[in-house]
Amino acid sequence: MAGGVVVNTGGGKDYPGKLTMFVLFACIVAATGGLIFGYDIGISGGVTSMNPFLMKFFPSVYHKEQEAERNQSNQYCKFDSQLLTMFTSSLYLAALVASFVAATVTRVAGRKWSMFGGGVTFLVGAALNGAAKDVTMLILGRVLLGIGVGFANQSVPVYLSEMAPARLRGMLNIGFQLMITIGILCANLINYGTAKIKGGWGWRVSLALAAVPAAIIAVGALFLPDTPNSLIDRGYTDAAKRMLKRVRGTEDVDEEYNDLVAASEESKLVAHPWRNILQRRYRPQLVMAVAIPMFQQLTGINVIMFYAPVLFKTLGFADDASLMSAVITGLVNVFATFVSIVTVDRLGRRKLFLQGGTQMLACQIVVGSLIGAKFGFSGVAEIPKAYAAIVVLFICAYVAGFAWSWGPLGWLVPSEIFPLEIRSAGQSINVSVNMLCTFIIAQAFLPMLCRFKFILFFFFGAWVVVMTIFVALFLPETKNVPIEEMVLVWKSHWYWGRFIRDEDVHVGADLEMHAANGNGKAGSGKH
Repeated sequence: MAGGVVVNTGGGKDYPGKLTMFVLFACIVAATGGLIFGYDIGISGGVTSMNPFLMKFFPSVYHKEQEAERNQSNQYCKFDSQLLTMFTSSLYLAALVASFVAATVTRVAGRKWSMFGGGVTFLVGAALNGAAKDVTMLILGRVLLGIGVGFANQSVPVYLSEMAPARLRGMLNIGFQLMITIGILCANLINYGTAKIKGGWGWRVSLALAAVPAAIIAVGALFLPDTPNSLIDRGYTDAAKRMLKRVRGTEDVDEEYNDLVAASEESKLVAHPWRNILQRRYRPQLVMAVAIPMFQQLTGINVIMFYAPVLFKTLGFADDASLMSAVITGLVNVFATFVSIVTVDRLGRRKLFLQGGTQMLACQIVVGSLIGAKFGFSGVAEIPKAYAAIVVLFICAYVAGFAWSWGPLGWLVPSEIFPLEIRSAGQSINVSVNMLCTFIIAQAFLPMLCRFKFILFFFFGAWVVVMTIFVALFLPETKNVPIEEMVLVWKSHWYWGRFIRDEDVHVGADLEMHAANGNGKAGSGKH
């Protein structure tokens, strides 16, 4: 093979090239799109635990909380309010709808302009939220924030996967998740500080400061180069070749360039990607685009991250202590994501998924048991500090397990498995399922906490069992495989191979023969 060899660990070509500073800088700037999503996840939980915010917009929740504390009544139910959860979850409904529009923008105008649009819209939403006079204005701001998140989550993971060399794609793509965790941590620290502002307007500062991450991605996107894939797809073939040489740091890009052109030409034969993604040969990717984001939310992580201060307050922590506990979980989230960055391209995706799932399950069982032992079904108890510290410790271990498995890999794997002809549609499905499940769980969590009580942790634990088994059986290894050759991974899998005919494999004659002979070693699919 000219310019490359078949590598057993990845099953595809090891294209020439290195990680250039140009690519590293572009990926870091693009990954800042995760800041807006993370900041919002962290900030919404914090402000909903601030009394001045509740008094202004959700007085019924505030009075219910005060009554619960005075009368030592059921701790599980004091935050149960559909209007309060609508404030949090309206963003995710807006992001769901926006992701479908973003798919077209990403494909027609390029990935960078989708990021720019997301940043600007988020900026306007932040201004509205910071200046909110009533619930309507508050929720309208949340909807605009949601549109921004939908655009960023659609374009950033795809951009990162397309810019990165195959052997480092996992590390660079996880930059998106790292920025999400940094956004959550910054939000928790800001909430901790603004809660102390006298006069009760600290929540305005928290909400308005969302403009900072929005400005970072909006301005940063203006300076980003387009990916070679996007340039070829939009007809700029000469510019694409120049860009490929620049991002790979070598003149020897003919083989990779030809593969990108072949993938683009095949994609142009697909007039209706939304219809084509339903074809039998794309069944593995479609299943993953639905299952992985759904399972990511069913780990229960957003319950912890949205409502960490609320949850800790429910456990009997004082206001400051609950916000401080959220800061601690935020720190764990950031540092554990670095573990994933360092290991994902060495250990692979499957091992991290399986190890993280096992760790999260163990922690959910322990946390559910500890809360159940104290609060029981009545929801009335005093928790000693040492006991509460143990609960926080296991919640942190749970967050760490998520942060090096389902957190980053839930975005990485779907962004790297789609062929170009259905990539925008596939990523839209991934984002929209993620947002739909986030919306449902955010909307349902407080009522479920009120009714399920400590059993809620076992509910999410049961889902972790299901998703870990799913990964063990149905997710092949995708590390080190060039995106244009990912079809070999599915073709060689013990189950998914039956959906893909030999004539559906278009990655060069030599690799087609390789797959037809059953030698495609990408993720071998043997478990």
